[in-house]
Amino acid sequence: MSLSVSLRHVLPGIALDVAFEAPPGVTALFGPSGSGKTTVLNAVAGLYRPDMAHIAVNGDVLCDTRTGTWLPPHRRRLGVVFQEGRLFPHLSVEGNLTYGLRVRRESPDPTEFARVVAMLGIGALLARRPAALSGGERQRVAIGRALLARPRLMLLDEPLAALDAARKTEILPYLEKIRDAAGVPMLYVSHSASEVARLATTVVVIEAGKVVRTGPAAAVLGDPALAPAGDRQVGAILTAVVVAHHEDGLTEIDAGGTRLLLAGLDTGAGTQVRVRIAAHDVILSLEEPRGLSALNTLPGRVTALHPEAGAGVVVALDTPAGPLLARITRRSVDRLGLAPGTSCHAVLKTVAIAPEDIGQGV
Repeated sequence: MSLSVSLRHVLPGIALDVAFEAPPGVTALFGPSGSGKTTVLNAVAGLYRPDMAHIAVNGDVLCDTRTGTWLPPHRRRLGVVFQEGRLFPHLSVEGNLTYGLRVRRESPDPTEFARVVAMLGIGALLARRPAALSGGERQRVAIGRALLARPRLMLLDEPLAALDAARKTEILPYLEKIRDAAGVPMLYVSHSASEVARLATTVVVIEAGKVVRTGPAAAVLGDPALAPAGDRQVGAILTAVVVAHHEDGLTEIDAGGTRLLLAGLDTGAGTQVRVRIAAHDVILSLEEPRGLSALNTLPGRVTALHPEAGAGVVVALDTPAGPLLARITRRSVDRLGLAPGTSCHAVLKTVAIAPEDIGQGV
Protein backbone atom coordinates (compact mmCIF):
# COMPACT_ATOMS: atom_id res chain seq x y z
CA MET A 1 0.00 0.00 0.00
CA SER A 2 1.37 3.39 -0.98
CA LEU A 3 0.13 6.96 -0.67
CA SER A 4 0.94 9.73 -3.14
CA VAL A 5 0.22 13.34 -2.18
CA SER A 6 0.72 16.54 -4.16
CA LEU A 7 -1.08 19.49 -2.62
CA ARG A 8 -1.30 23.27 -2.80
CA HIS A 9 -3.69 25.20 -0.62
CA VAL A 10 -3.74 28.73 0.79
CA LEU A 11 -4.95 29.29 4.35
CA PRO A 12 -4.80 32.40 6.55
CA GLY A 13 -1.18 32.68 7.63
CA ILE A 14 0.17 29.71 5.66
CA ALA A 15 0.45 28.57 2.05
CA LEU A 16 0.78 24.81 1.69
CA ASP A 17 2.95 23.43 -1.10
CA VAL A 18 3.51 19.78 -0.23
CA ALA A 19 4.41 16.67 -2.22
CA PHE A 20 5.56 13.27 -0.96
CA GLU A 21 5.30 9.53 -1.52
CA ALA A 22 4.52 7.34 1.48
CA PRO A 23 5.64 3.69 1.20
CA PRO A 24 4.09 0.86 3.25
CA GLY A 25 4.44 1.17 7.03
CA VAL A 26 3.98 4.22 9.22
CA THR A 27 4.65 7.58 7.58
CA ALA A 28 4.89 10.42 10.11
CA LEU A 29 4.16 14.02 9.21
CA PHE A 30 6.56 15.68 11.64
CA GLY A 31 7.17 19.33 12.41
CA PRO A 32 6.27 22.24 14.68
CA SER A 33 2.69 23.20 15.51
CA GLY A 34 1.11 25.33 12.80
CA SER A 35 3.28 23.96 10.00
CA GLY A 36 0.36 22.43 8.09
CA LYS A 37 0.56 18.76 9.08
CA THR A 38 -3.08 18.37 10.08
CA THR A 39 -4.26 20.26 6.99
CA VAL A 40 -2.44 17.73 4.82
CA LEU A 41 -4.02 14.80 6.69
CA ASN A 42 -7.47 16.39 6.39
CA ALA A 43 -6.96 16.72 2.63
CA VAL A 44 -6.21 12.98 2.40
CA ALA A 45 -9.31 12.28 4.52
CA GLY A 46 -11.46 14.41 2.20
CA LEU A 47 -12.51 16.86 4.91
CA TYR A 48 -12.01 19.84 2.59
CA ARG A 49 -11.35 20.51 -1.09
CA PRO A 50 -7.78 21.75 -1.73
CA ASP A 51 -7.07 24.52 -4.22
CA MET A 52 -4.86 22.14 -6.19
CA ALA A 53 -4.21 18.47 -5.40
CA HIS A 54 -3.55 14.97 -6.63
CA ILE A 55 -4.01 12.33 -3.91
CA ALA A 56 -3.93 8.59 -4.59
CA VAL A 57 -3.88 5.47 -2.40
CA ASN A 58 -2.34 2.41 -4.02
CA GLY A 59 -2.96 3.98 -7.42
CA ASP A 60 -6.64 4.76 -6.75
CA VAL A 61 -7.20 8.48 -7.18
CA LEU A 62 -9.07 10.10 -4.27
CA CYS A 63 -8.73 13.67 -5.47
CA ASP A 64 -7.44 15.29 -8.66
CA THR A 65 -8.33 18.93 -9.18
CA ARG A 66 -7.12 18.85 -12.79
CA THR A 67 -9.68 16.24 -13.81
CA GLY A 68 -12.36 17.19 -11.28
CA THR A 69 -12.06 13.84 -9.48
CA TRP A 70 -13.37 14.00 -5.92
CA LEU A 71 -14.17 10.95 -3.83
CA PRO A 72 -16.29 11.85 -0.78
CA PRO A 73 -14.87 10.88 2.64
CA HIS A 74 -17.21 7.93 3.24
CA ARG A 75 -16.08 6.29 -0.02
CA ARG A 76 -12.32 6.62 0.58
CA ARG A 77 -12.09 3.63 2.96
CA LEU A 78 -9.84 5.46 5.39
CA GLY A 79 -9.80 5.07 9.16
CA VAL A 80 -9.42 8.43 10.91
CA VAL A 81 -8.41 8.95 14.56
CA PHE A 82 -8.43 12.50 15.93
CA GLN A 83 -6.72 14.07 18.96
CA GLU A 84 -9.79 13.27 21.04
CA GLY A 85 -11.65 10.03 20.40
CA ARG A 86 -14.87 11.69 19.20
CA LEU A 87 -16.89 8.65 20.22
CA PHE A 88 -20.67 8.72 20.00
CA PRO A 89 -21.82 9.29 23.60
CA HIS A 90 -25.18 7.52 23.13
CA LEU A 91 -23.57 4.29 21.92
CA SER A 92 -21.79 1.64 23.94
CA VAL A 93 -18.16 0.82 23.23
CA GLU A 94 -19.32 -2.11 21.12
CA GLY A 95 -21.70 0.15 19.23
CA ASN A 96 -18.91 2.63 18.56
CA LEU A 97 -16.58 -0.13 17.37
CA THR A 98 -19.03 -1.41 14.76
CA TYR A 99 -20.38 1.98 13.66
CA GLY A 100 -18.28 2.29 10.51
CA LEU A 101 -19.40 -1.08 9.19
CA ARG A 102 -23.05 -0.36 9.94
CA VAL A 103 -22.86 2.89 7.97
CA ARG A 104 -21.66 0.86 4.98
CA ARG A 105 -24.31 -1.78 5.73
CA GLU A 106 -21.70 -4.45 6.31
CA SER A 107 -21.73 -7.05 9.06
CA PRO A 108 -18.83 -7.34 11.51
CA ASP A 109 -16.65 -10.40 11.16
CA PRO A 110 -16.72 -12.04 14.64
CA THR A 111 -13.16 -13.30 14.28
CA GLU A 112 -11.85 -9.91 13.17
CA PHE A 113 -13.82 -8.15 15.92
CA ALA A 114 -12.40 -10.47 18.59
CA ARG A 115 -8.86 -10.02 17.26
CA VAL A 116 -8.99 -6.21 17.32
CA VAL A 117 -10.66 -6.15 20.75
CA ALA A 118 -7.98 -8.46 22.15
CA MET A 119 -5.13 -6.54 20.49
CA LEU A 120 -6.33 -3.25 22.04
CA GLY A 121 -7.24 -4.79 25.42
CA ILE A 122 -10.80 -3.42 25.45
CA GLY A 123 -12.81 -6.61 25.96
CA ALA A 124 -13.94 -5.54 29.45
CA LEU A 125 -15.19 -2.19 28.14
CA LEU A 126 -17.68 -3.34 25.49
CA ALA A 127 -20.84 -2.57 27.48
CA ARG A 128 -19.69 0.83 28.79
CA ARG A 129 -20.56 4.25 27.43
CA PRO A 130 -17.76 6.69 26.51
CA ALA A 131 -18.44 8.86 29.57
CA ALA A 132 -17.30 5.97 31.78
CA LEU A 133 -13.93 5.59 30.03
CA SER A 134 -10.55 7.13 30.76
CA GLY A 135 -8.82 9.22 28.10
CA GLY A 136 -6.55 6.33 27.16
CA GLU A 137 -9.47 3.92 26.94
CA ARG A 138 -11.39 6.30 24.68
CA GLN A 139 -8.45 6.56 22.32
CA ARG A 140 -8.07 2.78 22.20
CA VAL A 141 -11.75 2.47 21.30
CA ALA A 142 -11.38 5.17 18.63
CA ILE A 143 -8.42 3.28 17.16
CA GLY A 144 -10.43 0.05 17.23
CA ARG A 145 -13.37 1.71 15.49
CA ALA A 146 -11.07 2.92 12.72
CA LEU A 147 -9.47 -0.53 12.32
CA LEU A 148 -12.78 -2.39 12.24
CA ALA A 149 -14.02 -0.18 9.42
CA ARG A 150 -11.59 -2.21 7.27
CA PRO A 151 -9.58 0.78 6.06
CA ARG A 152 -6.88 0.60 3.44
CA LEU A 153 -5.07 3.41 5.26
CA MET A 154 -5.20 4.75 8.84
CA LEU A 155 -4.98 8.52 9.42
CA LEU A 156 -4.00 9.54 12.96
CA ASP A 157 -3.97 13.24 13.85
CA GLU A 158 -1.83 13.62 17.01
CA PRO A 159 -3.84 10.88 18.75
CA LEU A 160 -1.81 11.23 21.98
CA ALA A 161 -1.70 15.03 22.21
CA ALA A 162 -4.61 15.30 24.65
CA LEU A 163 -3.29 12.57 26.97
CA ASP A 164 -0.99 12.79 29.98
CA ALA A 165 2.34 10.97 30.07
CA ALA A 166 0.91 7.84 31.70
CA ARG A 167 -1.86 7.50 29.10
CA LYS A 168 0.62 8.05 26.25
CA THR A 169 2.77 5.24 27.65
CA GLU A 170 -0.38 3.09 27.74
CA ILE A 171 -1.34 3.74 24.10
CA LEU A 172 2.03 3.56 22.31
CA PRO A 173 2.44 -0.25 22.59
CA TYR A 174 -0.98 -0.72 20.96
CA LEU A 175 0.05 1.49 18.03
CA GLU A 176 3.21 -0.60 17.68
CA LYS A 177 1.04 -3.73 17.55
CA ILE A 178 -1.07 -2.22 14.78
CA ARG A 179 2.07 -1.34 12.81
CA ASP A 180 3.65 -4.77 13.22
CA ALA A 181 0.66 -7.14 13.40
CA ALA A 182 -2.39 -5.56 11.79
CA GLY A 183 -0.63 -4.74 8.53
CA VAL A 184 -2.58 -1.52 8.00
CA PRO A 185 -0.41 1.42 6.82
CA MET A 186 -0.65 4.67 8.76
CA LEU A 187 -0.24 8.38 8.13
CA TYR A 188 0.63 9.75 11.57
CA VAL A 189 0.73 13.45 12.49
CA SER A 190 2.92 14.46 15.43
CA HIS A 191 5.38 17.05 16.69
CA SER A 192 6.81 14.64 19.29
CA ALA A 193 10.19 13.14 18.38
CA SER A 194 9.69 10.32 20.90
CA GLU A 195 6.42 9.19 19.29
CA VAL A 196 7.81 9.42 15.78
CA ALA A 197 11.03 7.59 16.74
CA ARG A 198 9.03 4.70 18.19
CA LEU A 199 6.46 4.34 15.44
CA ALA A 200 7.56 5.72 12.09
CA THR A 201 9.24 3.88 9.25
CA THR A 202 9.26 7.01 7.08
CA VAL A 203 9.32 10.65 8.21
CA VAL A 204 8.12 13.65 6.20
CA VAL A 205 9.28 16.88 7.87
CA ILE A 206 6.98 19.86 7.22
CA GLU A 207 7.90 23.42 8.15
CA ALA A 208 5.84 26.50 7.24
CA GLY A 209 3.79 24.53 4.75
CA LYS A 210 6.76 23.01 2.89
CA VAL A 211 8.37 19.57 2.92
CA VAL A 212 11.99 20.07 4.00
CA ARG A 213 13.09 16.43 4.36
CA THR A 214 11.78 12.92 3.67
CA GLY A 215 13.40 9.60 4.48
CA PRO A 216 13.78 6.69 6.92
CA ALA A 217 13.05 7.62 10.54
CA ALA A 218 16.59 7.07 11.84
CA ALA A 219 18.17 9.17 9.09
CA VAL A 220 15.73 12.07 9.38
CA LEU A 221 15.46 12.29 13.17
CA GLY A 222 19.22 11.93 13.47
CA ASP A 223 19.86 14.97 11.29
CA PRO A 224 20.68 17.89 13.65
CA ALA A 225 20.41 20.38 10.80
CA LEU A 226 16.61 20.01 10.93
CA ALA A 227 16.22 21.14 14.54
CA PRO A 228 16.36 24.70 15.88
CA ALA A 229 19.11 25.62 18.31
CA GLY A 230 18.52 24.18 21.75
CA ASP A 231 15.69 21.88 20.60
CA ARG A 232 15.65 18.99 23.07
CA GLN A 233 14.10 16.68 20.46
CA VAL A 234 17.39 16.23 18.61
CA GLY A 235 18.56 12.66 18.97
CA ALA A 236 19.53 9.40 17.29
CA ILE A 237 17.73 6.07 16.99
CA LEU A 238 19.51 2.80 17.77
CA THR A 239 18.06 -0.58 16.80
CA ALA A 240 18.82 -3.40 19.19
CA VAL A 241 17.77 -6.79 20.53
CA VAL A 242 16.96 -7.56 24.17
CA VAL A 243 19.56 -9.97 25.56
CA ALA A 244 18.69 -10.44 29.23
CA HIS A 245 17.01 -8.98 32.29
CA HIS A 246 19.14 -8.66 35.42
CA GLU A 247 18.07 -8.98 39.05
CA ASP A 248 18.85 -5.33 39.78
CA GLY A 249 16.11 -4.19 37.38
CA LEU A 250 18.35 -3.42 34.40
CA THR A 251 17.86 -4.82 30.90
CA GLU A 252 20.81 -5.68 28.67
CA ILE A 253 20.46 -5.04 24.94
CA ASP A 254 22.68 -5.71 21.95
CA ALA A 255 23.02 -2.78 19.54
CA GLY A 256 25.26 -3.65 16.62
CA GLY A 257 27.28 -6.07 18.72
CA THR A 258 27.63 -3.58 21.59
CA ARG A 259 26.01 -4.34 24.95
CA LEU A 260 24.10 -1.50 26.65
CA LEU A 261 22.03 -1.35 29.83
CA LEU A 262 18.57 0.21 30.11
CA ALA A 263 16.31 0.64 33.11
CA GLY A 264 12.85 -0.88 33.48
CA LEU A 265 12.37 -2.49 30.06
CA ASP A 266 9.51 -4.99 30.25
CA THR A 267 9.86 -7.23 27.20
CA GLY A 268 11.18 -10.70 26.51
CA ALA A 269 14.67 -11.70 25.44
CA GLY A 270 15.05 -11.70 21.68
CA THR A 271 12.64 -8.80 21.19
CA GLN A 272 13.73 -6.15 18.71
CA VAL A 273 13.61 -2.61 20.10
CA ARG A 274 14.19 0.96 18.99
CA VAL A 275 15.99 3.21 21.45
CA ARG A 276 16.02 6.98 21.02
CA ILE A 277 19.09 8.64 22.55
CA ALA A 278 18.58 12.38 23.04
CA ALA A 279 21.63 14.48 22.13
CA HIS A 280 21.54 16.40 25.41
CA ASP A 281 21.92 13.08 27.33
CA VAL A 282 25.27 12.21 25.74
CA ILE A 283 28.62 13.26 27.27
CA LEU A 284 31.90 13.06 25.33
CA SER A 285 35.36 12.16 26.59
CA LEU A 286 38.66 11.86 24.71
CA GLU A 287 39.75 8.97 26.92
CA GLU A 288 37.76 5.98 28.14
CA PRO A 289 36.10 7.25 31.34
CA ARG A 290 36.82 5.62 34.67
CA GLY A 291 35.18 6.03 38.05
CA LEU A 292 31.82 7.21 36.65
CA SER A 293 28.35 6.15 37.73
CA ALA A 294 27.23 5.99 34.08
CA LEU A 295 27.10 2.37 32.87
CA ASN A 296 27.14 2.83 29.10
CA THR A 297 30.31 3.95 27.33
CA LEU A 298 30.77 3.69 23.57
CA PRO A 299 33.92 4.32 21.53
CA GLY A 300 33.24 6.57 18.59
CA ARG A 301 34.59 8.82 15.89
CA VAL A 302 33.40 12.35 15.13
CA THR A 303 31.85 12.55 11.66
CA ALA A 304 30.55 16.15 11.69
CA LEU A 305 30.08 19.26 13.82
CA HIS A 306 26.89 21.32 13.58
CA PRO A 307 27.25 24.72 15.31
CA GLU A 308 24.01 26.22 16.60
CA ALA A 309 22.97 29.84 16.91
CA GLY A 310 23.72 29.93 20.65
CA ALA A 311 26.58 28.40 22.60
CA GLY A 312 25.85 24.85 21.53
CA VAL A 313 27.28 22.46 18.95
CA VAL A 314 25.73 19.13 17.94
CA VAL A 315 28.45 16.54 17.38
CA ALA A 316 27.65 13.62 15.06
CA LEU A 317 29.39 10.36 15.96
CA ASP A 318 29.86 6.97 14.38
CA THR A 319 29.86 4.22 17.04
CA PRO A 320 29.69 0.40 16.95
CA ALA A 321 26.06 0.66 18.12
CA GLY A 322 25.14 3.08 15.33
CA PRO A 323 25.19 6.84 14.72
CA LEU A 324 24.85 9.04 17.82
CA LEU A 325 24.46 12.76 18.45
CA ALA A 326 25.82 14.77 21.38
CA ARG A 327 24.97 18.37 22.20
CA ILE A 328 27.83 20.12 23.96
CA THR A 329 29.11 23.70 24.18
CA ARG A 330 31.47 25.39 21.73
CA ARG A 331 33.90 25.76 24.61
CA SER A 332 33.91 21.99 25.12
CA VAL A 333 34.52 21.42 21.41
CA ASP A 334 37.52 23.75 21.53
CA ARG A 335 38.85 22.32 24.80
CA LEU A 336 38.66 18.74 23.49
CA GLY A 337 39.91 19.70 20.05
CA LEU A 338 37.03 17.91 18.36
CA ALA A 339 36.99 17.74 14.56
CA PRO A 340 35.82 15.22 11.96
CA GLY A 341 37.89 12.09 12.47
CA THR A 342 38.58 12.68 16.19
CA SER A 343 38.29 9.51 18.28
CA CYS A 344 36.40 9.84 21.55
CA HIS A 345 34.01 8.04 23.90
CA ALA A 346 30.26 8.67 24.29
CA VAL A 347 28.86 8.30 27.80
CA LEU A 348 25.15 7.48 28.21
CA LYS A 349 23.38 7.57 31.57
CA THR A 350 21.16 4.50 31.87
CA VAL A 351 18.36 6.34 33.70
CA ALA A 352 18.41 9.22 31.21
CA ILE A 353 16.78 7.02 28.56
CA ALA A 354 13.07 7.48 29.28
CA PRO A 355 10.56 4.61 28.87
CA GLU A 356 8.72 6.56 26.17
CA ASP A 357 11.95 6.58 24.13
CA ILE A 358 12.07 2.77 23.97
CA GLY A 359 9.76 0.98 21.56
CA GLN A 360 9.32 -2.53 20.27
CA GLY A 361 9.87 -3.49 16.64
CA VAL A 362 12.01 -2.00 13.92
